[in-house]
Amino acid sequence: MGGLLGLSRFIDRMNELIGRGVSWLILIAIFISAGNATVRKVLNTSSNAWLELQWYLFGAAFLFAAAYTLKQNEHIRIDIVYGLFSRKVQHWIDLFGHLFFLMPFVVLMLIYLGPYVERSWRIGEVSTNSGGLIIWPAKTLLLIGFFLLALQGVSEIIKKIAVMRGIIPDPTPFVSAHEAAEREGEMLAGDVKLGEVKK
Repeated sequence: MGGLLGLSRFIDRMNELIGRGVSWLILIAIFISAGNATVRKVLNTSSNAWLELQWYLFGAAFLFAAAYTLKQNEHIRIDIVYGLFSRKVQHWIDLFGHLFFLMPFVVLMLIYLGPYVERSWRIGEVSTNSGGLIIWPAKTLLLIGFFLLALQGVSEIIKKIAVMRGIIPDPTPFVSAHEAAEREGEMLAGDVKLGEVKK
């Protein structure tokens, strides 16, 4: 299990770095969007390439951050029922979800995206829009994004099994929405009291 946990730590570190790094793509996309809008209004001209570049950057940020979001356990989850179970049952639910929903989905996507991306590279696919960009890099981002998500899925399965066997502590203990609100309220109350003491 030690080797698998080492692999999990490596995957986690890699997706952590990538996830934090791609956040800058959003800022770049905002500047491009603002610049494109300004040029369109002031000079009454525009380019499809700039619009498509914005889409590429947003797409890259979304795809590359998916694995990071899974690592942080921040994907949307409806915990109305989930929160009623013991943590042990929640671990089983998570493991079942990773094994029978997440992994089959990402593997299927990789199987279908492989030929799709390869064909795009082979023909040097470009946008059908006038002045648009080449498309094969964007399609390659799809493949890379799902590959990173698949790796993170493997890491989450390894960690979940290790937690259930008592080898490592739970890296993402479950906190219900109600508990999170209570904790935030307590923190705010503490800040208010601290402010009053300082006065």
